[in-house]
Amino acid sequence: MSLIILSLSRLGLSLWQADRVSDAQGWGYIFIQGLRVDFASMCWLWGIAALGTVVFSGEHLVGRVWVTILRVWLTLGLWVIIFLEASSPSFIAEYGFRPNRLYVEYLVYPKEVLSMLWAGRKAELILSAVITIATLWGGWWFTGKLTQNIRYPKWYWRPVLAVIVIAVTILGARSSLGHRPLNPSLVAFSDDPLVNSLVLNSSFSLVFAIKQMGNEEDASKVYGKLADQKVIDIVRRESGRPLSAFTSSAIPTLSFNQASYTGKPKNLVIILQESLGARFVGSLGGLPLTPNIDELSQQGWFFENLYATGTRSVRGIEAVTTGFTPTPARAVVKLGKSQTGFFTIADLLKQHGYTTQFIYGGESHFDNMRSFFLGNGFTDIVDQGDYKDPAFVASWGVSDEDLLFRADEEFSRMHKEGKPFFSLVFSSSNHDPYEFPDDRIELYEQPQYTMHNAVKYADYAVGEFFKKAKKSEYWKDTVFLIVADHDSRVGGAALIPVSRFRIPGLILGDGIAVKHDPRVVSQIDMSPTLVSLLGISDSYPMLGRDLTKEPDSWPGRAMMQYDKNFGLLEGNKMTILQPELPPESVTYDFATEKLTPTKLDDAQAEAALGWALWGSLAYNKMLYRSENTQAKPTITDLATPAVSR
Repeated sequence: MSLIILSLSRLGLSLWQADRVSDAQGWGYIFIQGLRVDFASMCWLWGIAALGTVVFSGEHLVGRVWVTILRVWLTLGLWVIIFLEASSPSFIAEYGFRPNRLYVEYLVYPKEVLSMLWAGRKAELILSAVITIATLWGGWWFTGKLTQNIRYPKWYWRPVLAVIVIAVTILGARSSLGHRPLNPSLVAFSDDPLVNSLVLNSSFSLVFAIKQMGNEEDASKVYGKLADQKVIDIVRRESGRPLSAFTSSAIPTLSFNQASYTGKPKNLVIILQESLGARFVGSLGGLPLTPNIDELSQQGWFFENLYATGTRSVRGIEAVTTGFTPTPARAVVKLGKSQTGFFTIADLLKQHGYTTQFIYGGESHFDNMRSFFLGNGFTDIVDQGDYKDPAFVASWGVSDEDLLFRADEEFSRMHKEGKPFFSLVFSSSNHDPYEFPDDRIELYEQPQYTMHNAVKYADYAVGEFFKKAKKSEYWKDTVFLIVADHDSRVGGAALIPVSRFRIPGLILGDGIAVKHDPRVVSQIDMSPTLVSLLGISDSYPMLGRDLTKEPDSWPGRAMMQYDKNFGLLEGNKMTILQPELPPESVTYDFATEKLTPTKLDDAQAEAALGWALWGSLAYNKMLYRSENTQAKPTITDLATPAVSR
């Protein structure tokens, strides 16, 4: 019955939004994958009830008590399913998605919510009451009939049945034999967030959103408070832009930025290298594992002191593609409020007529990348299922060679179409268990599948790609960035192991001057610099520096999130924030990679706190978006008298 109800609801919602479903070519996909989501939901909802029936049912006191519990369970579960599906049209009309975190957040303000609903949605409130009464009465009656003639298995069959129920429940609920269980990103297929949400059911959507909310830690609860305007004033000042450049109160960090390049806008390719710390890069003083990148570093703009913002791929993606500052919460790639309407350079470039693309060798739903990208400006995704006859497939997907050769094909195709393009290419070979093809490199060590050998193979693939790229027609019209997402297995006894945040970064392309840049720079500086080199002058909310305009004498700045510790490095001076502790200032010795405590720098400590609080403030109040993005209602909007209109 539940599967029928959910399927009929999905059909009704899809017919209501038929134009958008048709534009996404999603009719078949929505219903096939929707059935998969519904079955997984039923396993979560009814699996324990089924197990309890196998274990406790019988003609005895425990059995009779269990039947009552089972009837309550089934009735309430049915009500949740029907109520959420019935309320979905109103929620979609208001917010453009199935019920999500807002559905729960608004319950914090029952008076304001009921006032708003009674003022403008009396019919929905009355219908909700009718549905609730009818479902609870009907569910109780139906479960009574359902449990009247239960046939109880013999005692010796019960362990067998219990194992079967557990297996079906776990496998059905996961709905995947991959690295991660079923999640919205796994079934996302369109750049229309509403269409993606139709694949889900409202119960699954809501529960997943509630689970995500536990990851959204407020930095002010960790490091201390500042007034919102004070935070905004600090990050504006620290961005290096004149205060007069910030002209929006709705988007506090929005500023107009004039590009340094004034020719025909160029294409952009970002090659994001998995786990490639500076300690693996020969030209940065590391192990001799990257001869190709070392050679390329003599042909472009090479950053000698570039620092990642965090220790996870999603944190690197966050910094490089959105320019967003790190927080103690999870990266915005995985958080609910940023799944659509969040600023990315893909969205910015899309507004300038660019084709925007993500190319990955593995499953793009991993770490919620697919859902985040499709919701925020990326129009095309190539992942593992799109490779025909790959040369090598490892645990994390096709090899870096397959990835980069496919990228070359995509760039050639898009160049011939005549439109500028932006492509994010994310490698995966340098990831445990470090699998890669035989006979490509001279092994650094034995056995073959080690981290060091995988780094060397990843570098080999980059070298082979650029041999092709330099001979291509798109080369002269394209700016390339090779950058790591983070170092591998970051750790250490220091409050912030600074050296383990250091990563390679290299900008290449026709017309890019050869330069070895010793300044301290951050991943958040990459996007503003690239946009400037492309020739795109526009307004955006990124606070990173356009490094084409910073003098050589600028000592630089980088910020790093290490678990709950936040560090702001300016030149060789650093302030570290820790939960519920006063800030500490240190000096960093780049040669010995040691931190030495020093007298607290009050000015830097205030700047560090401003940077640390800005990310949470911007995320929670949805302040990080482009000028053309409509702000969605927030929970603070709901608490104002305006809701009674």
